[in-house]
Amino acid sequence: MVAKSKKEDQAEIHIIEVKKGVIDLCILGETPLISEAMSFKVKQGFISPPPKPSKSEQQARAKHDPMQEYRDSVYSFGDPTSPTHIGFPATAFKGAMCNAALDLPGAAKAQVGRLTYVRGDLINIYGVPQLLMAIVRTAGMEHTPDVRTRAVLPEWACRLTVEYIKPLLKQQDVLNLLAAGGIMQAIGGWRVGKGKGDFGQFHIVNEDDPDFLRIVKSGGRKAQLAALKSPEYYDEETAKLMGWFIVDSKRRGFEVAA
Repeated sequence: MVAKSKKEDQAEIHIIEVKKGVIDLCILGETPLISEAMSFKVKQGFISPPPKPSKSEQQARAKHDPMQEYRDSVYSFGDPTSPTHIGFPATAFKGAMCNAALDLPGAAKAQVGRLTYVRGDLINIYGVPQLLMAIVRTAGMEHTPDVRTRAVLPEWACRLTVEYIKPLLKQQDVLNLLAAGGIMQAIGGWRVGKGKGDFGQFHIVNEDDPDFLRIVKSGGRKAQLAALKSPEYYDEETAKLMGWFIVDSKRRGFEVAA
């Protein structure tokens, strides 16, 4: 057994002082943002699953209610004083930064997750939603085709407040991570990080950026509520599907949201 020297016993431990840095940022969407919030009805089904409808009950109602599904797909603020009705989880932006770290040298996903935080639960999203209907494959083994209706914001913008731990991260590190996350990962449905879509991309802009100011001015709460009540269709396929559905629902006497 080797005895420790007196000098080794008296060695000091130095712990660096950590501080919190804060950055306020303006974000401008590069590609449309698809909102895919889970409806309250679906959440209720997790708590207390409804009985399976009979064959006659299935035939008496439409399989989908596109207008209601469109409205239910947005994350919303109940506060009437909120500048926007539509929001998006702050964790989506943090997730974009963390996942971007997987492809960037000198960054680790777990470490970025511990050292960064996007302030708030829901982020106010500016932009006017449109109704999107698209053919998707279900998650089951057979991947059965189905139609899914969601809200999409062709143009969108928001403000973020990002907190980070200094000196383990520098302000430029955070800016680089968020910029990379906006390009390589994105947020929302059909986002780049999932590998197939190119939706939900964004970049950082100055607060006087003309497109940012235009979207914030024209895409607030009032415009969003009007668009949720009476939406425009995102593309020609959606317009055709909704036109057929409206006629067929009236013919068959289905009760659907107007």
